[in-house]
Amino acid sequence: MQISINKRRFSWVVFFICVFEWLLWSLPAISAASQEGSKLDRNIEQLVTRTYISREKDNLASSEDGWRSIDFQNNLKKLKGEDTEKLLAVQQQNQDSEALSNGKETSKQPSKWNYLTWTVMTFLTFMLGFREKRIPKLGEVSPDDSDEDLKSIKKQQKKREESENSSLEKSYQSEDFGLPISESRLQDDRFDAHLDSIQGSDRTNVTESLGATEEPDAKDLEILDLLESGKIAAHSLEDYLKDSSRAVAIRRQLLVRKLNRKVNINPIPFKDYNYDLVKGKCCENVIGYLPIPVGIVGPLIVNGQEYQVPMATTEGALIASTGRGCKAVNLSGGVSAVVVDNGMTRGPCVRMPNCSRAATLKSWIEDPNNYKLVESAFNSTSRFARLKSIKTTLAGRNVYMRFKAITGDAMGMNMISKGVEKSLDVLTNFFHDLELLCISGNYCTDKKPSAINWIDGRGRSVVADSIVKGSVVRDVLKTTVSSIVEVNTAKNLVGSAMAGSIGGMNAHAANILTAIYLATGQDPAQNVESSNCITLLEPRNNGEDLYISVSMPSIEVGTVGGGTSLPCQNACLELLNCSGSSSLEPGSNADNLAKLIASTVLAGELSLLAAIAAGHLVSAHLRMNRAKL
Repeated sequence: MQISINKRRFSWVVFFICVFEWLLWSLPAISAASQEGSKLDRNIEQLVTRTYISREKDNLASSEDGWRSIDFQNNLKKLKGEDTEKLLAVQQQNQDSEALSNGKETSKQPSKWNYLTWTVMTFLTFMLGFREKRIPKLGEVSPDDSDEDLKSIKKQQKKREESENSSLEKSYQSEDFGLPISESRLQDDRFDAHLDSIQGSDRTNVTESLGATEEPDAKDLEILDLLESGKIAAHSLEDYLKDSSRAVAIRRQLLVRKLNRKVNINPIPFKDYNYDLVKGKCCENVIGYLPIPVGIVGPLIVNGQEYQVPMATTEGALIASTGRGCKAVNLSGGVSAVVVDNGMTRGPCVRMPNCSRAATLKSWIEDPNNYKLVESAFNSTSRFARLKSIKTTLAGRNVYMRFKAITGDAMGMNMISKGVEKSLDVLTNFFHDLELLCISGNYCTDKKPSAINWIDGRGRSVVADSIVKGSVVRDVLKTTVSSIVEVNTAKNLVGSAMAGSIGGMNAHAANILTAIYLATGQDPAQNVESSNCITLLEPRNNGEDLYISVSMPSIEVGTVGGGTSLPCQNACLELLNCSGSSSLEPGSNADNLAKLIASTVLAGELSLLAAIAAGHLVSAHLRMNRAKL
């Protein structure tokens, strides 16, 4: 069976003990031998020199430079060479005799038995620690094996796979964590906790809880380390790697590493998506995309043309109910829709020294000649942006200006903001004491409920209406004209007034509008003001037929820019025949989208009010939205 990690560790301990013992034996002997050798050399040299000098004393005395003569030096070297070995042998014998007389060893060097013992122990250590064993297959793990055994087996299996597949690195995936965990992180505390949590028979199949999956190569793992150390910012991976898809994959693994709890993010898809269309336009720090069910409502006849309207929603019964409203209005001739106003707004706030100067600025802007100067500067910033009006009001010494402009087929927030900055430069040239506090002072108003959007409008202001035949009300909507009119008055008009609602005189306009926004790439946060709607119902033709209308003064939509460029959202716009910018009449595509939204809202309002009048609302939702009940 596989050698456990404890035994292997023991073999290493034995090996290092052998090395340490050899060092203890050898180093002192080597050091002592070196010191004795140096001392012996010095003694021999002195002895030889004294012997030769005494022998040649007479000759040296007769020569003044005898000590320095060449003959003397050569003879001395010759004598040293001949007698050195003899003197060494005599010296060694004297030392051995002295050591034996004192009861000591004859040498400080290790004996042959020391070397033999060290060699045998080292050989046994290597045999114990490094001999090859068959790697057990999955399911051969014994229930008695320890956690360390299991981890060791797992590593051995991984090495075998790497050898067979000739791959640089494999990785494993925990179902609880949802993303690949590299081999170097198998010792992670969270993973250890996952192994420890496996009990009973599940321990024999521990590897079944790990799934092989694709993972970035070794270079990507190095990038992960750089991300964790802060040397690379996660949001700039696309720029660093020059590969958006690879950046998303690595960022997902970084997320899993950072989480301090078990979570599965695999249901969030990330493959097969063009993230280059997202970068710099729609989203940052991307880890994938979110699939939302998309349904179709229709056909819906609007201004004589049939449309299939896409709606992205997770609310059951919404599309079915709206589809019933479409059927009712189609049987009665369809819906008529018109855009009565168009203009995106931006409301900067500037500060003057006092209220008098603030009033002077307001009067200056309202002068037609001065307005033309501001208008010219504004229009110079875009081919499509055209300033329509500037509404000003004061709060103390603060001046709020609401710029309103048409923006072609774009929703236009960025376009109008650019124009406002240019216009403020003109005002600064005439009012040097003007101080810009904020480019958006909530006088616009964007993504917040406000009376000014309800009264003056923002984006496209649309009205849609239809006359529904009494027979259709009875046969399709299962109610009567008088009942549905009464419900609308009590709910949408009186009830909303009692609640102090602004722009909320409707049944569920936000439901339909937001579903179309999600499907077509609009800004979903703008449903706050875009769903402003008043729904009116009244009997016609002596109470036989039903007139219904919706007035929506602030539908903020675009068919270019932002999320409209994403493949799925653009396909939904193509479905409505209003994708991109109109080359013949700029702004007409966005106008048509706004009219389709209002018309679909009308169909949804009609169906819901009829369901309430007939008492079918709860039963329909239980049947279609909560089927399990």
